[in-house]
Amino acid sequence: MKKSTFFALFIAISFFLSPKLLAQLEPAPADGQAMAEDRLQKIEDMLRSAIGEDQIPGAVALIARNGKIVFHKAYGKANASGKNLEKDAIFRLASQTKAITSTAVMILWEEGKFRLDDPISKYISEFKDPQILESFEESDSSYTATPSEKEITIRNLITHTSGLGYGMIDADERIKKIYAKAGVTELFTTEAVSIEESVKKIAKLPLHHEPGEKFTYSVGLDVLGYLVEVLSGQTLAEFMQERIFDPLEMNDTRFYQPSENAKRLVAVQHKNDGEWEDFPKTFYDPDYPIKGAKTFYSGGAGLSGTAKDYAKFLQMYLNGGEFNGKRILSRHTIKIIMGNHTGKLFNAPNQYHGLAFGIVSPTSEISGGMGSAGTFDWGGYFNTQYFADPQEQIIGILLKQTQGDTSDETSWKFRQMVFSAIDD
Repeated sequence: MKKSTFFALFIAISFFLSPKLLAQLEPAPADGQAMAEDRLQKIEDMLRSAIGEDQIPGAVALIARNGKIVFHKAYGKANASGKNLEKDAIFRLASQTKAITSTAVMILWEEGKFRLDDPISKYISEFKDPQILESFEESDSSYTATPSEKEITIRNLITHTSGLGYGMIDADERIKKIYAKAGVTELFTTEAVSIEESVKKIAKLPLHHEPGEKFTYSVGLDVLGYLVEVLSGQTLAEFMQERIFDPLEMNDTRFYQPSENAKRLVAVQHKNDGEWEDFPKTFYDPDYPIKGAKTFYSGGAGLSGTAKDYAKFLQMYLNGGEFNGKRILSRHTIKIIMGNHTGKLFNAPNQYHGLAFGIVSPTSEISGGMGSAGTFDWGGYFNTQYFADPQEQIIGILLKQTQGDTSDETSWKFRQMVFSAIDD
């Protein structure tokens, strides 16, 4: 049997045999799920040490195995005023939104609304005849562009191979300035902006490269969030509420939080002269998602929520598309999502990109610290992360809210130490 065929079969079996009856994510003793208590204590010691060393101001950590929560704790402070961080704290999930938007897209795919290789212009006409950036004038951010040989497809958008840029966080200063001049909104805003307005501006702007040529992190999931609206006749918020959040009982995950949840929202913090302080307003508004017009449903970065809510979403994937008796996606669709859709284009070592996640390849498993082959993961702009291992039936979530360089090493340590706590 070829190695690639064996790997695909292995991943499929691991999903099909997941323990659905144990998938309600209730707390359970760690030793009952073959996780060593003393090794979990080392994770707690590591996080407390990182706070003591001022690497981070605080964190919420959650570990689940076999559908049971074996570790769920909060450490440190929720803001610069010294409020204690709680387990049910609400975090800006930023790019952790992308996997949920991808799931919404694939729900519609299952209903026959589109093909993955359809051009996006079939549904959003403004994307017809894309162009590639050729030259840029620094003085006024004007540019020239040449016609693309290809149309952008839905698969390109979901895998970040469309050639679109990412505004203020783009690696290319020219694209940053072009998006800024066009008035593109790509992250938290309290202004009265719709995702339709922003996406139609993006459609007129030049691409980094030909669609399908490279992996370039982009606003593609914002475009697909608007596609969900076009195909469903609902806002992205309404669609996610009805088709994902309500069935999974993700009661604290929203684009905009009600005012009563303001006290649970963790402040974004950064260091100023060695002291933690709440982050000021920059190209995004830290008052999001509590205040403002509450009209911008960013499919790439807009959601906020809790660690336990996100664990429910990941457990649904470990269960092959089902959670607590509610089916969100079919097992067949989960296999497609977990496939390698980027070949060698994905620029992370030993991983490939599926239709919602970065996924650990067989070579990465033996490199150590990443989990088993097939482990899927991503993170968010404000220092959040998650991973889920279908073989070991483990979920790890570590949520923080920081900006800037703080010498934070908790992300890689947490992941490495979670897998080291397996005791069977």
